[in-house]
Order: sequence, then C-alpha cells, then structure tokens
Amino acid sequence: MIKPDNANSEFELGGINHVALVCADMAKTVDFYSNVLGMPLVKSLDLPGGMGQHFFFDAGNGDCVAFFWFAQAPDGVPGISAPAAIPGIGEIVSAVGSLNHLAFHVPAEKFDEYRRRLKEKGVRVGPVLNHDESPAQVSASVHPGVYVRSFYFQDPDGITLEFACWTKEFTTADTGTVPRTAADRRPPVDAR
Repeated sequence: MIKPDNANSEFELGGINHVALVCADMAKTVDFYSNVLGMPLVKSLDLPGGMGQHFFFDAGNGDCVAFFWFAQAPDGVPGISAPAAIPGIGEIVSAVGSLNHLAFHVPAEKFDEYRRRLKEKGVRVGPVLNHDESPAQVSASVHPGVYVRSFYFQDPDGITLEFACWTKEFTTADTGTVPRTAADRRPPVDAR
C-alpha cells in the first residue's frame, strides 16, 4: 500500500489522533458513521451543563473522527462553512478556516468495490477522479502521472467525505509549487 512516510524533523507525530466536526443530529451521525461506513463508536459523552455531546469513531490506523453536537449550534452555510457541492459535481470553495473535506485512505485494490458498496447503501457518490498534473488536474483513466484516485460523497450534515488511494510515491519533484499568500487572494465573485 502506497502512503507517504516521511520523517518529521520537529515532532514525533503518529498521524491524526482525531478531527472534530459538528453535527445537527447525533443519532443520524452515529447511524451513518457506524452502520454505513462501519466505523466503531469508541467513546461517547454528554458535555457539562447540557452544552451538547461528543462522540468518537475509529477511522482505522489509530485515527478517530469525532463529532460535537451542540444544543445551540448555528446551521452550516453551504459555500461558506462547507463546499456547496462535491468535487466533480459542483462548486468546491469554502471559507478560510472551514473544513473543506475529510479524506479516508482506502486500499487501491478495493477502491472500485467500495464506491459500488456505498452506492448500494444509498449514498450519492461523485465520479471517480484520477488526480494528475494535466491542466484539468483529473484524467478519465489511470496513467503513470496519476498520483491519487478518489471519489467524494457527503454525510447527513453535508460534510464532504472522500475515499482516496495513493497511486505513486512522491519525490522532491512533487513539491515545487510556490505557496501563495493572503495578498494573492481575490474578493469573492458576487453570485447575483
């Protein structure tokens, strides 16, 4: 299985302990992540003072996905707090500081099977995207320039999720893009 595995010169990090998201309905979240995606629920608790709940799901490899349910959480706003659509179907921009999507690593040999199984479970999935270095950055077929294959779908709260598998090992040649700064940002296009 191809995965990046590079030494960290500053801290001994062992992956993601957990990423914490916010849901509107913990019961629907438990059903989706445990029953549809098969992630075991490993910890659940009520927060002090009736503030809400916090549940943790095992995402594999020692990593967890956690959810807060807050009694007074505002609703999310598509296109701001999360993308309005999933990649391959529509607009993917979201606000600075938002969670754009959460990608789960899946075995390359099970990629197509997993997509089919999600569809059989009634989950709307986007097209397969073979990410490459072409001008469109996706290819209809797998070729030596494809570095990751993926498809996207959403959970009950519209959180964009991705099943992805690396298809090549990275080298220093893969890190030549010059980072942009805040000064490079453009004002949002008015949709009116």
